Amino acid sequence: MTQFVSARQAIAAIPDECTLAVGGFNGFGTPDELILALRDRFLETGKPQNLTVMKSVSVGDRAERGVSRIALEGLLRRVICSHVGLEPATAKLVEENKCLAYMVPLGTMTELYRAAAAGRPGVFTHVGLETFIDPRLEGGKANALTRDEGPDISSIIEAGGKTCIFYPTIPVDACLIRGTYSDRKGNIVLSKEAMHGDQLEVAAATHNSGGTVIVQVEQVLDEDFDPRIVKLHHFMVDYVVTARPENHLQGYDTPDYRPEVAGECRKALSAIAPMPLNPRKVCGRRAALELKPGSLINLGIGVPEAVAAVAAEEGVSDHFTLSIESGVLGGVPLSGLGLGGTTNPEAIYKMADILNIYDGGGLDMAVLGLAEMDQHGNVNVSKFGGRVVGPGGFINIAQNTKTVIFTGTFTAGGLQEEVAEGKLKILQEGRAVKFRQQVEQITFSGSYATKTGKRVLVITERAVFRLTAQGLELIEIAPGVDLERDILAHMEFRPAISPDLKEMDARIFTDAPMGLQ
Repeated sequence: MTQFVSARQAIAAIPDECTLAVGGFNGFGTPDELILALRDRFLETGKPQNLTVMKSVSVGDRAERGVSRIALEGLLRRVICSHVGLEPATAKLVEENKCLAYMVPLGTMTELYRAAAAGRPGVFTHVGLETFIDPRLEGGKANALTRDEGPDISSIIEAGGKTCIFYPTIPVDACLIRGTYSDRKGNIVLSKEAMHGDQLEVAAATHNSGGTVIVQVEQVLDEDFDPRIVKLHHFMVDYVVTARPENHLQGYDTPDYRPEVAGECRKALSAIAPMPLNPRKVCGRRAALELKPGSLINLGIGVPEAVAAVAAEEGVSDHFTLSIESGVLGGVPLSGLGLGGTTNPEAIYKMADILNIYDGGGLDMAVLGLAEMDQHGNVNVSKFGGRVVGPGGFINIAQNTKTVIFTGTFTAGGLQEEVAEGKLKILQEGRAVKFRQQVEQITFSGSYATKTGKRVLVITERAVFRLTAQGLELIEIAPGVDLERDILAHMEFRPAISPDLKEMDARIFTDAPMGLQ
């Protein structure tokens, strides 16, 4: 029977050396009341010790909130997740070799919970083959301590005539998750949440492992809920904790509750002012030329977000559907700390469900950020100068989408450019080279992409490449750009040059609508 207790009482049920799953997606669905109680108990008593923390993705705000609060020596011994980029304290422990750390693609993390819930021996998946996740490369081991002392958590096997990565099931001893309301029995609804992430998967994995399910809510209500909106039935909820308002924000991007993000209502969007004609918009415009009606599309953060702005300006936003790996479909995706939520969503799936669709090739196109790429078409977004970030859902998306576009400026760090008179002018070159002889870590495998027939384009403000079996081939350059001086001189390798090399569409560099149809 569900018990209604304080956060301190609930956290007392977490023993030493246990595997603890923590829910949340960036700043959405984060059980901050419970995380704070766990931190306070450890600081006061030294208990619990040596936890393995599992989490699907980053749970944080690039500062102190979220899982960073429990990234403490003695408390955290091992972390298994897809991303730590928004958790500086967790990343610091990993980089300083003060805990074991394994990176696992986001979709595989949610499948590990499902495997524990279903009593399956583990997860068989193609996701991550020929990337740093592959046991034949790094096996997802994120630091030297894990490479030297950490056991493997995956292996390569043949199943059904295919090469797969196999992850044995990891039982979950306790979990910290959150909902919006509980009734007096302990049934949980997610009415005001921006996404329906992994709450069910985490709770089911914990309950069926014989563990303790702890749920944070905004309020306990006397009313009986409509059964159609109950997302966690009380049979799998051990403790319910009512959170203080400051520890139960809808998201980290704003303290205000937004019903239009939770799907409770629709917000009338004022006319969106056109983006200024700059390098970011140039990238977005060129990528927008690849849009196809009826497509399901995933947009990454940063420069890829310009595609949505261009589509809105051109009046073609209703011709395709944007999707986020958090499970939200349609609407206008949020950015920054709001990543994972959407204004006016058309549907809110569970995260595990949308990632199943991604892994099976359901995405028609993805536009993702360009951090660094090498001569073989390998892309790194997960590790830079020893700084551990993790892949998040990048591998699930990039490896399995029919058409993948990587986009960003050609160089970085002090780059200054202007678009004028239908041409691109480079005023000051960036210090950082993005096209490297070899990437630091393989988050996207160019060879795997070509072997599996993926169409891959690389779009920058001054050059467009396509990936072939022989590597990158330059197919377009911007008007006003010199091939040798402005492109090849800033690459650590020389790409193939298409015999049909041409200038990028002139409309991209003109300060007027392109007239997309």
